[in-house]
Amino acid sequence: MKKLLTIISLVLLATVLRAQMPQGMQPGARTAAPSVGHIYGKILDVDGKPVPDASLMVMQKKFDTISKKTKEVLVKGMITRSNGDFDFDQLPIMGNLQLKVSATGFAAFTLPISFVPAMAAASAPKSPTAMPGGMPGAGSMPSFDKDLGNIKLSIDAKQLQSVTVTATSPSIKLNGDKKIFNVEKNIMSTGGTGLDVMRNVPSVNVDIDGNVTMRNSAPQLLVDGRPTTLTLDQIPADVIESVEVITNPSAKYDASGGGAGILNIVLKKNKKSGYNGNIRAGVDKRGGINSGLDFNVRQNKFNLSASINVNQNKGRTSGTTSRLNLLDTPQTSIFQNNYNKTMGAFIFGKVGIDYFVTNRSTISLSAIKVHGAFNPNETIAIATDSLYYNGKISNASERLTTGHREFNGQGLVFGFKHIFPKDGEELTIDANYFGGKNNNNSFYTTNYFANVSGVIVNSDIEKADGFGSDKNLVIQSDYVLPFSKISKLETGVRTTIRSRVNNNSNYVYDDNLQDYIVIPSAVSNYKNTDNVYAAYATYSSSIKDFTYKLGVRAESSSYNGELLNTGDKFSNKYAVSLFPSVFLSQKLNSKQDIQVSYTRRINRPNFFQLIPFTDYTDKLNITRGNPGLKPEFTQALELSYLKTFTGNNTFLGSIYYKHTTDLITRYLAQEVNPLTGNTDLLNTYINANSSYAAGAEATAQNYLTKWWDISTNINVYNSKVNTSNVTNSTAQAALWSMFGKFNSNFKLPSNFAIQFTTTYQSRTNLPVNTNGGMMGGPPMMQSQSASQGYINASWGMDLAVKKSFLKNNAASVSLSINDIFKTRIQSQYSSSQYFTQEYTRLRDPQMVRLNFSYRFGKIDASLFKRKSMKGEQNASESIQQ
Repeated sequence: MKKLLTIISLVLLATVLRAQMPQGMQPGARTAAPSVGHIYGKILDVDGKPVPDASLMVMQKKFDTISKKTKEVLVKGMITRSNGDFDFDQLPIMGNLQLKVSATGFAAFTLPISFVPAMAAASAPKSPTAMPGGMPGAGSMPSFDKDLGNIKLSIDAKQLQSVTVTATSPSIKLNGDKKIFNVEKNIMSTGGTGLDVMRNVPSVNVDIDGNVTMRNSAPQLLVDGRPTTLTLDQIPADVIESVEVITNPSAKYDASGGGAGILNIVLKKNKKSGYNGNIRAGVDKRGGINSGLDFNVRQNKFNLSASINVNQNKGRTSGTTSRLNLLDTPQTSIFQNNYNKTMGAFIFGKVGIDYFVTNRSTISLSAIKVHGAFNPNETIAIATDSLYYNGKISNASERLTTGHREFNGQGLVFGFKHIFPKDGEELTIDANYFGGKNNNNSFYTTNYFANVSGVIVNSDIEKADGFGSDKNLVIQSDYVLPFSKISKLETGVRTTIRSRVNNNSNYVYDDNLQDYIVIPSAVSNYKNTDNVYAAYATYSSSIKDFTYKLGVRAESSSYNGELLNTGDKFSNKYAVSLFPSVFLSQKLNSKQDIQVSYTRRINRPNFFQLIPFTDYTDKLNITRGNPGLKPEFTQALELSYLKTFTGNNTFLGSIYYKHTTDLITRYLAQEVNPLTGNTDLLNTYINANSSYAAGAEATAQNYLTKWWDISTNINVYNSKVNTSNVTNSTAQAALWSMFGKFNSNFKLPSNFAIQFTTTYQSRTNLPVNTNGGMMGGPPMMQSQSASQGYINASWGMDLAVKKSFLKNNAASVSLSINDIFKTRIQSQYSSSQYFTQEYTRLRDPQMVRLNFSYRFGKIDASLFKRKSMKGEQNASESIQQ
C-alpha cells in the first residue's frame, strides 16, 4: 500500500510537470520545477500571543558551479503582520526548503519544508501525523498548499541579556572617523536646549554666549546629517538622541566647516510597531516652563511620528567692562556695568511619515516648524573718569534697551532609500528645504547725568528696526557599490543653494519733529546668494588587519551680495577645488587600533560675518560684518590610537595638526559713529595670512562598577595667527592651553541615578573665528574684542538627580542645577594700540530645573488596523488567536 501511494504521488507530480511545460517543449526535455508551492501560518510567543515584525526567510540549498560547493540561497523573505500571520506563495516545489524565523528576544527557529515525498520516505518509521511543514508521512498525499499552523517561539535568554545591554548602552561609541555620544539618557540637559546637551559632550566647549568650539575652532553644525539654519538654542534637548563628533571628516562629508570638523545632531526616531510615545514637562527656578509630547505609530508599511516641544526662557546675564583709552588726551578710563534680562519662548514641532514600499525601498517625508519670540531688555551703566565729555572731570550715563525678536522657520525633508539584492549595495536620494523669516526692533534711551549726582541733564532716544528671510535647499544622492566583503566604492553628488535677505535701519528721535529720523549712513539693506556644487568618491578596502579609505571631493562655489540701499555689489566665485582625504588604519593585538588621517577642508564666511550691518547696541563693542571676506582653507593631519580594555572600557588618544590660509579673524578699526559723531572703535572681520594649531586629545570611558561609570576628555593645544598682511597689527603670541571635561554617572538603589559634570578651561588665546550668531541679526551681547589678549581660566560643576518609578520605570522625575558654585565666569583681557580692557560675564548661574517624564508602552497595532480596515470581526478574531 505504501509503495502504491508513492507511485501515485510520482504520477501526479509528472502530470503537473508536464502541464507546466512551455508550449512546444518535448516531454523528454529538461525543465525547471514549477513554483506553485504555498505556505502560511502564524508566529506566536510562549504565551500564545502574536509576534509582529518577526523576520522570515525561505532558504534553498543549491550547488554553486563556481565554488563547487552547496550554498543556501534566499528564495523569499517577509516580516509577520501585526497579528503574527505570514504567507508565502510561488515557492519551488522541488528541492529542500527551510523556513527560518528570527525576532528580537526570541531564539532562532528553523523548519524544514517539503512539498513532494522522497522515495526513501517509503521506508521511514510509521507516523500517523506529520509536523507542520515537515516531511509528510508515507501515508500522506502530496500537497502544494501547506498550513504550518501556529509556530511558537521560545525566549532567548542570551538575546534578552543583549537587549538589556543595549538599553544601557555606553554613552560613547567609536565608529570609524567619528565619536558617537548617546545623550538620550543625559539627565543634566533635561528640559534645556541643544546648548545644554553640548555642555555635557566631551571634546565640545560652550562659552557663555553659546558659541560652540571644538579644539578651539567653530565646527559645522548638521541636523540628521543635513545643514540647518537653526542654532543650538533653538533645538530642545529632549528631541536629541545622540551627537556625532567628527574631528577630521572624510571626502564623503561636506567640505565646509574649516578645520574644526562636524557636529551632527541626531534627532530621536521611533519605528516600533503599535502606539508609543512620551510626555514631559518641567520648570526652572525663575518659572520658565518646558513641555513636550512625542507620539509614534507603526502599522504594516507605514510609520508615523510627531513631536512638539515648548521651551520658555527667562535668562539673566550680568557683566562688567573696564577700559583705558590710550589715544585720548588726557587718557580716559571707562567703567561699564551690564545687566541683561530676556523673556521669551520657542516652539519646535516635527511630523514625519515613512512608507515601506517594498522590503528594499523606503520613502520618508518629514516637516519641521519652529517659532520663537523673545523680549531682551538691557541696562548699561557707564562711568567715565577724566576729561571726556563737555570738559567735565567725570560723568555718568545709563542706557536702557528694550527689544523684540521673532523668528519663524519651516523645513521639509524628503528621503528615498533602496537596498539592492547585493549585500551592501544601496542608493539614497535626499532633498532638504529649510526657510525662515525674522524681525527685530530695539529702542534705546540714553540718560546723561551731571557728574555722579544722579540728575539727568540730557537724553538721547534711538531705535533700530530689522527684518529678513533665508532659504536653504540641499539635494543629495549617494550610492554604495560593494566589490567584495572588504572593498566598496561610495559616490555621491550634492547641490546647496542658499539665499538671505536682511534689512536694518537706525533712527534718532528729533524733539522738534516729535518723530524718529532715519540715519542714512546707518541703514543696511542687504541680500546675498551662496551656491555650492559638489561630487565625491571614496574607495575603501583592507589587507588582513590593514584598512584604507581614499577619497576626493570636488566643490565649486559662488557668492553674490548686494547692498540694496547703495547698489554696492560684492561677489566671489571659485572654480572647482579638490578636497582629498586619506584614512589608514591598522589593527594591533589586544583590541588596539591605530589610524592616520589627512584631509583638506574649506570654511566659507557665514552670513553674520558678511553682512555690513553695524550693531551700536554696546558703544564699547560696536560690531559689523565684512562682505569682502574670502573662504579659508585648512589642511589637517591626525594620528589616533584606540584601545579597548576588559569590561568595554575604552581609551582614544589623538595628536593633530592644522594649517589654515586666509584665516577669518576679528579686526579692530576706528570709525566715526554716525549716531553720535564721535570716533569709535569697530569690531569687524578680515582674512589673516595664515594660522596653525597643534595639540593632543584623550578621551576615556570607564565602567568602574556595575553602578558607576565615568568619561574623561582632555585637550591640550597650541595655536598662533600670522597677521603679517594686516596693517598696524602685532602678531599674537602662541599660548599653550588645556580644556577638560569630566562626566560621572551613578546608578543607585530604588531606581535613583546621579550625574555630575565638571569642565575646566585654562587661560587661552582669544578665539579667532567663532562663526557665531543667531537668526534675526546680531545678538544683544558683548563682543569679544578683536585684539591681542586672552580668556582667563574658568571652571564649573553641574549636578542632576533622577528617580524612576511606575511599571517598567515608565515615569521619572529629575532635578538638576548648573554652575553650582557660580564659578563659570568668563573673564577676558584684551589690549591693542587703542586701549586695554578687562571684562567679565556671568550667565544664568545656579539654574535649577525640575522635570517630569512619562513614556507609555507599546499598544497592539491591531487596534489601529481595526479602524482602517473593514471587517472588525476578523481583526478581533486575529487578536484572540
